[in-house]
This record gives sequence, C-alpha cells and structure tokens, in this order.
Amino acid sequence: MVQDNRLTIKIKVMKISKRVGICMDHASAQFIEFPIQTTNQKNIHSTFNFTEKNESLAKSEHLMHNKEQHEQHAFYAAIGAEILKHNKVILFGPTNAKNELLNTLKENHLFDEINISTVLTDKLTSSQQIAFVADYFREQL
Repeated sequence: MVQDNRLTIKIKVMKISKRVGICMDHASAQFIEFPIQTTNQKNIHSTFNFTEKNESLAKSEHLMHNKEQHEQHAFYAAIGAEILKHNKVILFGPTNAKNELLNTLKENHLFDEINISTVLTDKLTSSQQIAFVADYFREQL
C-alpha cells in the first residue's frame, strides 16, 4: 500500500480593483487612475478637427458627417480599449460625449463585467479632475 503525502494548497486569488476616472468631451479624454499616479496619466484625442471639418464641408456636407462619425467611432474605440484594462470606471465631463460612449460600450458584451458610471460636471482644471476622481473612488471604498 502506497500513501500519498502530497500537500494540497488552496490559493484564494483576490481580484485587484483597477479604477480609472475619464474626463472627456468630444475632442479628448484624460485618464486618471486611482490611486492617483500623476506619472501614469494617459490622454486620447479625436483626430477630427476644425481643419478637417472645413475641408470635408467644402466637398459636401454628407461627406463631412460621414467622416465625423467615422472619426468619433475610432475615438470611442480607443477609449474602450483602455477601459478594458479596468473594472471600475467613472466617466465625467461637461458634454454628452460620456453618455454617447457609455451607450456605445453597452452594445459590446466585453464591457458587461466593468462597472461604468457617468457624472455631469462643469469644465474642470487638471487638479480639479484629479481631486474629483480621488473623492469619487474614496467614497466607493
């Protein structure tokens, strides 16, 4: 008779909470990770600008709207790719871009497990954005 002396160890894996605040409008998104790390902030900018709008509009209004929609979709896709790295997200800012992004993300099941909230704020300075994110996630603890 052989006796098995192996020890079985159960390891409980804790899921690390990765939280980020995103201050956004239709032109740019500033990522602020919590806990606050000023050296690790990321910005994403929409490539559709005033010059492109005027060039497209000179050709046709229909072309301008198509180009704008295409660029906005690419902008939201880039933000979505960054959001996938987190499990708690607060979208905030003065425009309805955050709601448009949230509606786009809800259509994709990759984002089902990510807690995403939106808050309407005034236009904030960088230090106010950092303070907003810090206060928001401290309240969540």
